[in-house]
Amino acid sequence: MKRMHIHIGVESIDQGIKFYSALFGAQPVKTKTDYAKWMLDDPRVNFAISTREGEKGLSHLGLQVDEDAELEQLRERFKQADMSVFDEGETLCCYARSEKSWLQDPAGIPWEAYRTMEDVQYFASSSTESDERGATDGAGMQSQECATTPKSSAGCCG
Repeated sequence: MKRMHIHIGVESIDQGIKFYSALFGAQPVKTKTDYAKWMLDDPRVNFAISTREGEKGLSHLGLQVDEDAELEQLRERFKQADMSVFDEGETLCCYARSEKSWLQDPAGIPWEAYRTMEDVQYFASSSTESDERGATDGAGMQSQECATTPKSSAGCCG
């Protein structure tokens, strides 16, 4: 089953959590100092906010699937429609390990199609370089925001 994904950049995580918790009538299922996520069933959406991208507003949209076969069906649909797709493969982003593909709609909005395998303790791909927050993955590795996907490729950070 597919779930709509929406990721919005906010100025303040605390204010965002307060607002969206009231809007949805639910608390986030995951909160970090720079990120929060709601997994809602009504409407069926994975809604996330973060301060990491440095910009406010819509970051990207997506379709989250539960099974590998569903992801392959989406990828096949993109190919049949002759859409330009960036297959990112397995990646670490948004405190999760996922298999992802990216494309842009005609308005230039990034869309991701992905399956999440597990939660992780850092925002994006790990590196020995420190980011400005100094976050670590528990194994001493410093997080590097969207290191494997350049912004122009509509990757993790849109």
